[in-house]
Amino acid sequence: MGEVRATPGNRAEDAHPGKVIRAERVKQRMTIAQLARKMGYSIAQVSRYETGKSSLADVATRRLFIDALGLPPQALGLAPDVPVDDHGRAPDVFAEYPRLPASMVRNLGGEDGEDAVRRRKLLANLAVTAAAAAGTPLMLGSTGNRDTLIGDVLVGRLRDAMLGLGGEVLPEPVQLSVELGRAVTDFHACRYDSLSSRLPLVIRSGHAHSVSGKGQYLVLAKAYVLATRLLVKFDEQQLGWMAADRARQLAEADGNALAIAESARQIAVLARRAGWHHEAMSIALTAAVTPGLRQAGHDGTAQRGLLIQSAAYSAARGGDADAMREMTAEAAAIARELGSTTRLRDHGGGFSTATVQLHLISAENSTGDPGTALTAARAMTPQSLPTVERRARYYTDVAAALGRWGRRDECVRALLAAEQHAPQETHSRPAVKTMVSGLLLSGRTTGELRGLAARCGVLV
Repeated sequence: MGEVRATPGNRAEDAHPGKVIRAERVKQRMTIAQLARKMGYSIAQVSRYETGKSSLADVATRRLFIDALGLPPQALGLAPDVPVDDHGRAPDVFAEYPRLPASMVRNLGGEDGEDAVRRRKLLANLAVTAAAAAGTPLMLGSTGNRDTLIGDVLVGRLRDAMLGLGGEVLPEPVQLSVELGRAVTDFHACRYDSLSSRLPLVIRSGHAHSVSGKGQYLVLAKAYVLATRLLVKFDEQQLGWMAADRARQLAEADGNALAIAESARQIAVLARRAGWHHEAMSIALTAAVTPGLRQAGHDGTAQRGLLIQSAAYSAARGGDADAMREMTAEAAAIARELGSTTRLRDHGGGFSTATVQLHLISAENSTGDPGTALTAARAMTPQSLPTVERRARYYTDVAAALGRWGRRDECVRALLAAEQHAPQETHSRPAVKTMVSGLLLSGRTTGELRGLAARCGVLV
């Protein structure tokens, strides 16, 4: 089912809508800058629409072009009477998302007979998982060994909370925002032991207190966005998709434009990791131009920058270095326009000129150019990044570029710097373990490398 209604014999059947727009703009002797200014978009975004790099499937966006150029709706494949909802979508062609709060995961119980017996046996066999969900302390050896298992514990507890299995809930809804704030602080500081108890508690409590009404939808949406971010970090894409979809449903239920856009960014990240680079770029760029962000002031502008930054990285992963650099430059321009302040800190560390530069390091390395990635790294200082988690990411990205370039000793030193900043992140993150394992197998080993491998739980 399509996202727009086309009428027979219209120009949209014969040409990509972007070509129709460009032809009409040229016919009216209007520059791309004039059209962009008239619509409230950047020049780069209008250019992407005209060239087909950005999808024009959104009804509201097509109507903006129709109004700006004075086109009949049929020219861009719309029937004159297509209504749109508050989010710019045609209601008869978009299936309504199932509303999670209206169908809460309930506690199991009330069965009789053999079904109840089988249920109890199953739950008994999950005793270890239930203990983890309840926050039972881990009886482990050294700090290094404990850190290597933190990721597994965190993922297990998030899974159980998302499935509605066991665990306590906060007695009062008012506590949810406070606990979520603490969970975000734990994430920024890479305190995953504390986070492994706090975030699942917020998710369970959010569901429990959302049964009676809309009040906690936004808090729960933000909790699921944070859960998605963690699940991606720990290579748990299946649970990540589940969390991201719930985040989107809840954000839509609340109607918060920033939360809707941030959930779209997480879905774009998951699409990129699935290898769907063009689709990931399209998801991010489409979300970047939703009307709600233009009405959200400086934070809406920062969210647009985050989405364009994400699209740039997807272009890099897809092998399009030119598109990556073009969109990174656009994101950097947005960051400079916003000044020196880091905005939206709870959106994965926020948006600023420094965070854009951080993404550029990884993006350049993804295109196969570690030298340019290291040049990008030298152009900034990790202290300019807003959180410990982002600084640790800086050092691991630098390590990845050095490793790709064959500079083993410097790669190890960068990983040790990441460990010094965020030991739990470095010891538990699968990407770091893979890097350390590769270093062990590909050349001579040093005492520093063997020690790091032991602390990361990688066999020497």
